[in-house]
Amino acid sequence: MTEAAPARLPMEWIAASLKRERTRAGLSLSELAKRAGIAKSTLSQLESAGGNPSMETIWALAVALGVPFSALVEPPAQAVQVIRAGRGPVVRSERSSYLASLLSACPPGARRDLYHVWLEPGSVRDSEPHIPGTTEHIVVTEGRVKAGPHGEAVELGPGDYMSYRGDVPHTYEALAAGTKFVLVMQHL
Repeated sequence: MTEAAPARLPMEWIAASLKRERTRAGLSLSELAKRAGIAKSTLSQLESAGGNPSMETIWALAVALGVPFSALVEPPAQAVQVIRAGRGPVVRSERSSYLASLLSACPPGARRDLYHVWLEPGSVRDSEPHIPGTTEHIVVTEGRVKAGPHGEAVELGPGDYMSYRGDVPHTYEALAAGTKFVLVMQHL
């Protein structure tokens, strides 16, 4: 049986979230683009629900806005939500084979996000620091991954758990084909 390709993240979610968070922060398009290190035209296109932003672009915008990544990609709230295996919307890295699907955004008053991540050997996903106070938790479900802060990365296999600071540069590298893990980002 062939596994279906994960769905693309709906741009309408990102556009609405970007506008909401930029307005909340009181930033102009120019100022947010400058803080995130992206072109103003790129940001304008994203706020108009155009383009196909990479994970790196969305992370840069989240950090510049001082919000968790999930604040920019979370779907509208539903009373009951089911995401079938391999069917959740994903965001892709432009620098590695890293794919992440937000499974559960942090509800108001709590500060944690839950992701299902796919990673293939041959490229390394280097992650810039997230907002201050972020801790990442990983549970490997398939394959092998080397993950953690730069200089402290640890090799993990199925069933292994690890936590580390996510507000410092960190990395993920698949050591086996078909590597998958659950990532919980906890924000203070």
